[in-house]
Amino acid sequence: MNRRDALRYSLGAGLSALTYPTFGQTKVANNRFRIGACDWSIGPAGDIKSFAIAKQIGLDGVQVSLNTASDHEHLRKPELQRLMKEAAQQAGVQIGGLAIGMLNQIPYKSDPRTEAWVQDSVDVAKALGVKNILLAFFSNNDLKNDPKGTQIVIERLKAVAPKAEKAGVVLGIESWLSAPEHLAILDAVGSPAVKVYYDVCNSSDMGYDIFSEIRTLGKDRICEVHLKENGYLIGQGKVNLPKVKQALDDIGYAGWLHLEGAVPKGKPMLESYIENNRTVRSLFA
Repeated sequence: MNRRDALRYSLGAGLSALTYPTFGQTKVANNRFRIGACDWSIGPAGDIKSFAIAKQIGLDGVQVSLNTASDHEHLRKPELQRLMKEAAQQAGVQIGGLAIGMLNQIPYKSDPRTEAWVQDSVDVAKALGVKNILLAFFSNNDLKNDPKGTQIVIERLKAVAPKAEKAGVVLGIESWLSAPEHLAILDAVGSPAVKVYYDVCNSSDMGYDIFSEIRTLGKDRICEVHLKENGYLIGQGKVNLPKVKQALDDIGYAGWLHLEGAVPKGKPMLESYIENNRTVRSLFA
């Protein structure tokens, strides 16, 4: 990153913090859950201004993207890591996690470039002070009914797992797979640094019993949770959030709940997310 780009990021973060008022409630009701949102849901993926927007919504944190379609390096650059941390601190919002959504377009199961991305993401997560890294397995990276691709992923995860273990970082698989299919991968890798990133809406779309799946996977196999609806506000779609809360209570899950999607057609994102945040806080208090 050159001096001009660094200045642009710094000024963007500073001006955003000044121009966005805060409407949401930022206090967590207890220490068990922290409520965040994916940067790609509240703005463009990788946008440093997402922290100021999260503050306005009343969120505790933002799940940030490792890289983007226009910048495959992005947070692999130390200077941008520094600016990201400064923007979070200035907004009073945490960096809630790291995600590699670009794996959907450039697959981990087949493209050798992604091996460096995942290896480097461990260093980035440690530098940002976050524990969990979401690895996305959709679109071009889908593992459903792909035993060859799945075996490649298993071997690549085996290779990076010792580094993640040493760093105290977890790689979370988010996919269309069922709980038993996820468990087969986790057992084959055989590392506590590889877990499931559970998305209640994706699994509902696949017809899985998400409440049974949450209990089957348990707190030792679920690293983090996405609360999502497609085309509806949180709590107004297909996902039964009170039952999700009960299942998470039953397994003793504690940690981040990141909001994704959940913007009805024609409704502004900001208005939707202020409402989503309030709903989740009321249900998960």
